[in-house]
Amino acid sequence: MHTLVRTIDRLAVWSGKILGWLIYPLVGGLVYEVFARYMFGSPTVWAYEVTYMLYGAIFMLGAAYTLYKGSHIRTDILYAKWSARRKGIIDCFMFLFFFFPGIFLFFILGWDYASHSWSIGETSDSSPWRQPIYPFKTVIPLSAFLLLIQGVSEFIKALYSARHGRPYES
Repeated sequence: MHTLVRTIDRLAVWSGKILGWLIYPLVGGLVYEVFARYMFGSPTVWAYEVTYMLYGAIFMLGAAYTLYKGSHIRTDILYAKWSARRKGIIDCFMFLFFFFPGIFLFFILGWDYASHSWSIGETSDSSPWRQPIYPFKTVIPLSAFLLLIQGVSEFIKALYSARHGRPYES
């Protein structure tokens, strides 16, 4: 199990580092648009769509890395005072009854949503550029998949804490 947890955690770290690099084209597109619009009076038709799709991809795909880092929302006022065993028990319960069913449903619905978009060759209606939107919609099931496997790692860590009364150490 230790090998599985390390492998999944490495995937989360790797994906988080890759996604961090997407900030540069996002900022570059925004800066280019600002200069083109306000300095030269010639706004682009593509910058808005590229930047919102990059931002959405970074936000969605970064969720697994955020889960790995323990940065998702939690009621810390209660959680911080609990023992490692109690944290593990509560986390196991939450993963089994809330996280996994929700993320699995998110994956199934996202897969249907993205596959439909690919099948019709969907394009955006937000600008005259009409950028293909199906790659962007593929981010939804991919994000759900990454969250699902990172959830397995976090569940194993929580199970370890529930059984042994101390936090999992990698």
